[in-house]
Amino acid sequence: MSDLQPVFAALSSILRPYAATLDMKTDSPTELYVDTRHIMKSKKPLFFGAVQIRKNYVAFHFMPIYLQPALLDSVSPELLRHMQGKSCFNFTVTDEPLFGELAALVEAGYASYREEGYIRKH
Repeated sequence: MSDLQPVFAALSSILRPYAATLDMKTDSPTELYVDTRHIMKSKKPLFFGAVQIRKNYVAFHFMPIYLQPALLDSVSPELLRHMQGKSCFNFTVTDEPLFGELAALVEAGYASYREEGYIRKH
């Protein structure tokens, strides 16, 4: 697990800046979990993103791309190769160019959530 810690740290640093306007549920050495403050019909908050160390990889979950698949239209084939399911990317090593692209995707997803009213200005 310790060899995945640098990957976790790099991916966590992508989500962490958004925690000030969102709701950080978990912030541990193996998991960072962030919800919005928007309560859905289910009475639960709308999920924003998470980074989790798994057995052999680090998972980066990002819900805005599930709600707005068009956000993926400009994503590179290299980043898409790391995609698992509809809203998760898995990594085993730090990849600065891909992490930069992922950071831009998170910024666009955050903006999309704001436009939809899921995140309010403070």
